Amino acid sequence: MHKWILTWILPTLLYTSCFHIICLVGTLSLACNDMTPEQMASNVNCSSPERHTRSYDYMEGGDIRVRRLFCRTQWYLRIDKRGKVKGTQEMKNNYNIMEIRTVAVGIVAIKGVESEYYLAMNKEGKLYAKKECNDDCNFKELILENHYNTYASAKWTHSGGEMFVALNQKGVPVRGKKTKKEQKTAHFLPMAIT
Repeated sequence: MHKWILTWILPTLLYTSCFHIICLVGTLSLACNDMTPEQMASNVNCSSPERHTRSYDYMEGGDIRVRRLFCRTQWYLRIDKRGKVKGTQEMKNNYNIMEIRTVAVGIVAIKGVESEYYLAMNKEGKLYAKKECNDDCNFKELILENHYNTYASAKWTHSGGEMFVALNQKGVPVRGKKTKKEQKTAHFLPMAIT
């Protein structure tokens, strides 16, 4: 007789508890559906309103990093007071301090802090400096596996290939038409200012 009661009552208890769980989940989902889209975006997890979402605003524009760009050819990128772009081996030179400003996701503008000139590239791939920032001053920043960065013109290409900022073994800028991502002349290490 006890066996019959257990087999009869046990499924009823399980079904009842499942019903309560389903009602509870439905109530939580209704509570979440009453929120506006803005509230849903700010509160991804309905059960813990104190949870913070990660912000990627710096990738969308406005983030500024002050760095020295050190090329793998042992030269620092420099923009002097006359707007001439070249390399220098002096680490403590004020003209090699650059302001790297995020313009859009993966796009940056590079400005000499002391000279107040922007690094730019024309359609022939020549590096030059400009006082006013425009499309020639935008570069695609790519972080490589070796921890170096490359900066390719966001506007100009040559025969379908990207044109990179590069300094040769003598610290002279290389025309973008002659550069490739794999070349060490186009690899720059953004070094923090100390």
